[in-house]
Amino acid sequence: MKRFYKDVATGPSGDGFGILLDGRPIKTPARAALVLPHTALAEAVAEEWRVQGEEIDAASMVMTGFANAAIDRVAPDREAFAQPIAAYAETDMLCYRAEAGDLQAEKQDAEWEPLLRWAEQRYDVAFTRIAGISYQDQPAATLARMSEAVLAQDDFTLAAMQPLTTISGSLVCVLAFLEGQIDTSALWPIVNLEELWQAELWGEDAEALATREANRVKFEAAARFCELARENA
Repeated sequence: MKRFYKDVATGPSGDGFGILLDGRPIKTPARAALVLPHTALAEAVAEEWRVQGEEIDAASMVMTGFANAAIDRVAPDREAFAQPIAAYAETDMLCYRAEAGDLQAEKQDAEWEPLLRWAEQRYDVAFTRIAGISYQDQPAATLARMSEAVLAQDDFTLAAMQPLTTISGSLVCVLAFLEGQIDTSALWPIVNLEELWQAELWGEDAEALATREANRVKFEAAARFCELARENA
């Protein structure tokens, strides 16, 4: 749509901060008030509206999209939204390794095992490691504890956790990031270890590279939203 406003500002609204377009508050697609928990997150959303040109490019407004999701999708039913995120504990990428003796397995052990051991200690759980790709159940107590860890996050963090887990394939990696154990620059090659390994062996595929770069942009945007959502937590 055409840009219909000139001025963008933030201001107190209820228990948080709203976005004002020419003095009028923005609403979510479900017509709820778009209220952010603190000024840093509100300013990040407001800046997306400020930088729009003559036409509004909705695809470029990722922070706004996460904020809308937190209010319209997470808040009405947290458990339903969190369940698919928590389900990644059932098939967490870090648990599935190459066969013993494979050079890739050695690299996985070196880069993945520290994060998995951190999660086991942090949440007092045990993960089953699997050699190969055949599915194997994780302990029920582990899955229950991982679900609790997901539900413990605030609505805005949960909204951005969805793409983080989808892109990475690892709930453990996402929780490690949220807990400050690793930053995105170090995490990105870890969650792409297998693809980068194949590229090193056989050469980079242009299509795969383009897809990975597009996912990196999405991953970093979601990570930034999480950081802002938790800034004043």
